[in-house]
Amino acid sequence: TKLTQHMINVCEERGDTMALIDLPNVYIPSHEAYYASKSARGEAATTPTNAAKDLRDRRIDSSYGATFYPWVQTRDENSGRLLWVPPSVAMMGVLASSQAKSDVWFAPAGFNRGGLSDGAAGIPVVNVSERLVSKDRDTLYEARINPIASFPSSGIVVFGQKTLQERQSALDRINVRRLVIYLKKQISILSTQVLFEQNVQSTWNRFKSLVEPFLANVRVQFGITDYR
Repeated sequence: TKLTQHMINVCEERGDTMALIDLPNVYIPSHEAYYASKSARGEAATTPTNAAKDLRDRRIDSSYGATFYPWVQTRDENSGRLLWVPPSVAMMGVLASSQAKSDVWFAPAGFNRGGLSDGAAGIPVVNVSERLVSKDRDTLYEARINPIASFPSSGIVVFGQKTLQERQSALDRINVRRLVIYLKKQISILSTQVLFEQNVQSTWNRFKSLVEPFLANVRVQFGITDYR
């Protein structure tokens, strides 16, 4: 928990990146602790209800972080072995593939861009460490934990895109936070062309001529509704 909190703190200080953090004890790999049976290992792991309660108790309130539940199983392409990995491993691939398919401001979730069985993670995902029913998904989502659901007909799908921000606003969604990071970064790069120029109207006009086409293009691509 100290490491994941540090990750979020670093991202907030930077202001140009997000932290995908994992929750403790969702799945306990065999090399980390010995249990006499698979059922005993499952009993030692947390539940959606406990995971939600523990995250609430941590009082994390940041749009620069996001978390997912549960772990997923992938196939190692070199050895052919099935391996369990934390959800952050798969989600880094989902963010990248979602951006490649559409844009950074489209939600990296759902059947179109969050289908792990369809290759959205960039690695094969064949199973989840825990199958979530509708009630489990609701419990997790209300606690700002994004569920990874397994459907018999549709496969494994990322079923949420909340950030760890407590208060309700546009920034409690991953795609909006990534949009704002993208806008800040690109406008920052454009503004270097007028850095240290005189603070006069012609400089402001030049800055506007640099930024306005960029924002207009984002609007056309459904990133923003309007700008000023």
